[in-house]
Amino acid sequence: MIQYSIKDLEQLTGIKAHTIRIWEKRYQLIEPERTSTNIRFYSDNDLKRLLNVSILNRNGLKISTIVTMCNEEINERIIEISETSHDSDNQIEQLIVAMIELDEHRFERILSTSVIKIGFDDTVVKVLYPFFEKIGILWQIGTIYPAQEHFVSNLLRQKLIIAIDGQSGNARPDSKCFLIFLPSNEWHELGLLFFNYLIKKSGYKVIYLGQSVPFEDLVEVSGKHKVDYLFTSITTPLTRKKYAEYIHQLSTSFESQKIYITGYQTHEHPVDLPENVLLAGSPTDFMAKIKNL
Repeated sequence: MIQYSIKDLEQLTGIKAHTIRIWEKRYQLIEPERTSTNIRFYSDNDLKRLLNVSILNRNGLKISTIVTMCNEEINERIIEISETSHDSDNQIEQLIVAMIELDEHRFERILSTSVIKIGFDDTVVKVLYPFFEKIGILWQIGTIYPAQEHFVSNLLRQKLIIAIDGQSGNARPDSKCFLIFLPSNEWHELGLLFFNYLIKKSGYKVIYLGQSVPFEDLVEVSGKHKVDYLFTSITTPLTRKKYAEYIHQLSTSFESQKIYITGYQTHEHPVDLPENVLLAGSPTDFMAKIKNL
């Protein structure tokens, strides 16, 4: 069984740990269990309930009203909210619930509703990427089944590859070229696909090498093709020393190019970056940076 700490719940729902404890005591909203060493933990059902409560509370329902509602009433109200308004946080939280339940129909319906209301580009930037980042938190803390990760990854991968294919021929004749890749033994490709789509959408040429690319292959490709920028994502845990060494290796080997990096480890290891290495930041921040390259 998946076990969440109260800090995990705070990160995934946006509800402060202090507020969760108050709701526990005052309304018996959720009931934590305890390990054999008396450490409190929460279940998937607790997380789903808090996510649903978060959506309803953010849309004007008082907590005292929500706790009197049965699950069927809560679900009906959430569906009504999702169909009559668009709030990115609502969509993200519903996607997390659909992932936990491995509910492909619900997952697809939420995405389709978002695309209809705000378009595919805004869905990628405002819904899918923040959702992906929250899934990254789940993966890092070990509170996601491999089946759940594969379920989400496969669905999002399909969507993104179709969208990327739709950008074929979009590059301007005089546009600069991005070399996009993951380092050796790095397999978490979703984030890279998000940025690949945004880069191609912006009219740049792309050489996409994908997962676990040996360093010598980067050097070889760069030697045979004109590459103006490199883009990579580092998610798999590394020591601070190994992370800094890899960044230094990139910087010195490609000193005439700008290198953009993203991924969980960029937050874990906020090291001083060489002049030609830049954090990609959020999709919106990155798009602003590359707008006039």
